[in-house]
Amino acid sequence: MTPQFPPHWLHPGTVAQARAAQAEMAARIVAHDDLPPRPWRLGAADVSNTRFDPLRRVHAAIVTIDAAGAVVAQADESRVGDFPYVPGYLGFREVPALAAAWARLDPKPDLLLVDGQGLAHPRGLGTACHLGLVLGVPTIGVAKSLLVGTTEPGPAVGDVAPILWKGAHIGTALRTRHGAGPVYVSVGHRVGLDTAVAVVRAACDGRRLPLPIRAAHAAANAVRRAQEAARAT
Repeated sequence: MTPQFPPHWLHPGTVAQARAAQAEMAARIVAHDDLPPRPWRLGAADVSNTRFDPLRRVHAAIVTIDAAGAVVAQADESRVGDFPYVPGYLGFREVPALAAAWARLDPKPDLLLVDGQGLAHPRGLGTACHLGLVLGVPTIGVAKSLLVGTTEPGPAVGDVAPILWKGAHIGTALRTRHGAGPVYVSVGHRVGLDTAVAVVRAACDGRRLPLPIRAAHAAANAVRRAQEAARAT
């Protein structure tokens, strides 16, 4: 069941209201394992948009992956974001569209990887946290770059290093492919950090990004291209 939450968790009127909403949500994040029994059906969420698009369109996609790595369900949503592009507040742009896609996804995954930050965020509420709390599902943040903190894992595949910020361990940098930059894993909601790192490591199959994230990325880009082609005709 999707949890009930106040409207300003998705639709704040100002950046100040968004900051207050993030503080409310951050206090409710569950940063330890609260997961269904194994085996888990994995999924992933991603958004494709252009920062300087004057129409502020957001193209969101969520996929469900089976044990063999095949996409067994996909749902997407394209809409105009009702919150501006403000670094550190992207959840308010992206989560409404992702939540709409989630509502149509069948079957749904047990555990959702989100292309973005979780707790590795200046106010402890990246998009993975935001989405997990709104949907009431376990989520993991898998980011391609650091938003805050410092870290540097070793060069070998599987090397890890803590992401440290203001004296706190807010995530883990994981080297998933030789010669490639690490991915930055952090808790989203209802998943502990050790479990999050293990899930991401197992899902990478020799590539930098986990397979579910790659599938969600492809789906979000496909819906964006389809919308752009429709507008051009």
